[in-house]
Amino acid sequence: MPPVRIKLSKRFKSSRRAQYQSRRASTQSQDLEIAQLSRALEETHLFLCPQMPGNLKAAPGGDKPSSPQGPQSFSASSIGITASASSKSSEVSMNQGEENSPGTSETVPDFMNVPVHSLDSKVAVLVNFLLLKYRMKEPITKADMLQVINDCEVHFPEILLRASERVEMLFGLDLKEVDPTNHCYGIFIKSGLTYDGMMHGEAGVPKTGILILILGVIFMKGNHATEEEIWEVLNVTGLYSGEKHFIFGEPKQLITEDFVREGYLEFRQVASADPAQSEFLWGPKAHAETTKMKVLEFIAKVHGTDPSSFPSQYEEALQDEKEKAQARISAKCLYYSKF
Repeated sequence: MPPVRIKLSKRFKSSRRAQYQSRRASTQSQDLEIAQLSRALEETHLFLCPQMPGNLKAAPGGDKPSSPQGPQSFSASSIGITASASSKSSEVSMNQGEENSPGTSETVPDFMNVPVHSLDSKVAVLVNFLLLKYRMKEPITKADMLQVINDCEVHFPEILLRASERVEMLFGLDLKEVDPTNHCYGIFIKSGLTYDGMMHGEAGVPKTGILILILGVIFMKGNHATEEEIWEVLNVTGLYSGEKHFIFGEPKQLITEDFVREGYLEFRQVASADPAQSEFLWGPKAHAETTKMKVLEFIAKVHGTDPSSFPSQYEEALQDEKEKAQARISAKCLYYSKF
């Protein structure tokens, strides 16, 4: 019996061609946006910027930085931020002795011997101080901050703005004024997330900035991104798979194990990929705690723009907000219907 041949209509072929071209255009658009994100990260030097510890050396090939032998561990007893002042840089360290008890004035270091000749240096000192206060879970007052920047009140608004932006973009933390009357501030994990990558008694610094950046790449890539695509962006920030970062530690373990274990990322094999390939998706905890709009706002801030500059993602984020709002209303109605 001869094989049955099915003749496709011109309308069907045209429809299939349009779908293919639409998918291809979408993929090209996502690739372009990720490339733009990488350039934005490179231009702003989010992770290898002047305010970060300055003991990286150029690799022999010049194509990526290398840590010096015996990279510094970013422990609970030491936080280092480097500030760059026009023609030279100066390193500012904050050391907290093991014998110092939290909550005492001894936890605030003496900066008298630190050269502070520029706003950059003062911003770096303040970033150090904010991280220390966050780790100790202590409130922050304007008077405290003025003390550590040598009472530079005339430039305080600018110094505070720049320090809060660096804490936000690098470590995923929000500095908020909680008591305007007494000028008291608190530091909170950004985007509604509850995990900062340093819980469970671990020493170090918050790693929420890395997590939000990864969630952003996944979202920009159509809600799933290959491992290669994730590392392509992270490499720009100075994070390399299998290499211990001088601040954030071993990033591969953090990303493929810690964030996955905590439920913020899903890491799986791509079934149809040949050769074998892995990809990342948002985990259930990411969906529960944050929104696509909050993550898009973070990505937009990296670009120095606003979320609506990414039309397709912005529309998707708005739809996500609408669906979550409807889900909350439904949950409330279900709750009250029981009474």
